[in-house]
Amino acid sequence: MVRVKSRYLLCEVNVSDRSRLLLLDDRTVAVAVKAAVARTHGDYGLALSSVGFSVKYLNAHTGIVFLRLPKRCYRLLWSALPFITSVEARGQKIPCFLNCLHVGGTIRTCQKFLIRYNTQQLHRMLPKCKNEEEKQQVRQAILNCSLTRGKNEALEDDLGSEEDEGE
Repeated sequence: MVRVKSRYLLCEVNVSDRSRLLLLDDRTVAVAVKAAVARTHGDYGLALSSVGFSVKYLNAHTGIVFLRLPKRCYRLLWSALPFITSVEARGQKIPCFLNCLHVGGTIRTCQKFLIRYNTQQLHRMLPKCKNEEEKQQVRQAILNCSLTRGKNEALEDDLGSEEDEGE
């Protein structure tokens, strides 16, 4: 049996009103992507890309989408992404665009890239914080991203014991 090789596109859905992201679901994103491929590459491109195409993951809060498609046609779909200007969801037309962040051979490589990308975004947010409480929340989010769970708990225990010694 021959294994069908796939590519995974890690995309970010950008909208002007973040609350409208909650209206999205995987079916509406898939329909918008297929429509863009059909407009851009015609029936041949649509048929070629829709055989193994699926939306593997959609986070409606952050707007992150994993698209899975056959390796032989990922460039067709990738080139059609800029032509998505809106998504039809629950009877509402949501103006948006898809920004491709990463192309990977497995979901795991895309997840690793997403962790690095989110950590970079948090580092960019740190200087923009207005007060010390916001800075502390961002620092905690960075620690949660970069440390493993066991090391993070040990670090918190160390910090707690240092505070107790100072009193």
